[in-house]
Amino acid sequence: MKFLHAMIRVSDPAATVAFFQLLGLEERRRMDNEAGRFTLIFLGMPGDEGGEVELTHNWDEGRYAGGRNFGHLAYQVDDIYGTCQRLMEAGVTINRPPRDGRMAFVRTPDDISIELLQKGQALELAEPWSSMPNTGDW
Repeated sequence: MKFLHAMIRVSDPAATVAFFQLLGLEERRRMDNEAGRFTLIFLGMPGDEGGEVELTHNWDEGRYAGGRNFGHLAYQVDDIYGTCQRLMEAGVTINRPPRDGRMAFVRTPDDISIELLQKGQALELAEPWSSMPNTGDW
């Protein structure tokens, strides 16, 4: 497993990017999603290809309150189906199953959202994952 990023939601992307630049991080990539009305900005330390900070700006959102701005931690896994199966067998709820063969969400005992992403290409669609519904929030 490889740690990928921690996601926080931001109300003012320019101010937040400037803040992280003061800490020494640089912007690595930015993606605008017109249909979903959000922007993703990934920041990291120069020369360190390790974990990043993902800033998510939801265009229609005002200010976040009560910790709602923290999103999730993300990990890359070699086998998304095998990882989810092992977690389920240990009693972990798969909140967002890997229906697409690429992405799943689970929660820690303290309700922190964890994103699991398939390394490389998405796996071929497979049951029970492709028809498994979401459970709770992710």
